[in-house]
Amino acid sequence: MGVFLSYILLGLSLAAPIGPINAAQIDQGIRNGFLHSWIIGLGSIIGECLLISGVFFGVVHFLEIPLMKTFLWLFGSFVLFYTAIESMVSSQEITASQHREKDSLRKTFRSGFLLTITNPLSILFWLGIYGSVLANTMNKYDYSHVVLYGAAILTGLMIWDVTMALVSSGFRRILTPTLLKGISISSGVCLLGFALYFGYQAAKLLFHL
Repeated sequence: MGVFLSYILLGLSLAAPIGPINAAQIDQGIRNGFLHSWIIGLGSIIGECLLISGVFFGVVHFLEIPLMKTFLWLFGSFVLFYTAIESMVSSQEITASQHREKDSLRKTFRSGFLLTITNPLSILFWLGIYGSVLANTMNKYDYSHVVLYGAAILTGLMIWDVTMALVSSGFRRILTPTLLKGISISSGVCLLGFALYFGYQAAKLLFHL
């Protein structure tokens, strides 16, 4: 039981660092409430499940090909840039009314999923972190335990997803529309910063900077 809990804590620690998904969750929670924030995190978790599966089956090494890495940086930059601009533009629609038009849950889920699977940092992160965890687990335990502890990591990710959704949507209820706009714009700027960084990494690979 103690080992299972330690893997849940590992999942929490993997999800906690500030990145594009956390910024997007904060933005969605503030603009659209708990459900949208949770859904974008759920989309991210499904994407992470694919990455974990890729590590498990060894197919992630295909993504080490320079051409594929360049494509991922470029596409990730595009997704982040689009999400950032959309966040800043839609922030102007924030009002005190709780009945304003919201993004569709399908669109929100898709954004979380794409932000994860097009993020080379996520791919390299899971390749390095989960790859080493998987190797260590397989050396010590049988296949059923490998699956169980993988589920524990996902449980930690889900707990963080719910926590972020609760916190961001809670702020939405107590902040004024002006502050909500400011926070939404700040989240967009944060995402834009990641987009520019991804674009720079793609340029380095393309032009050998």
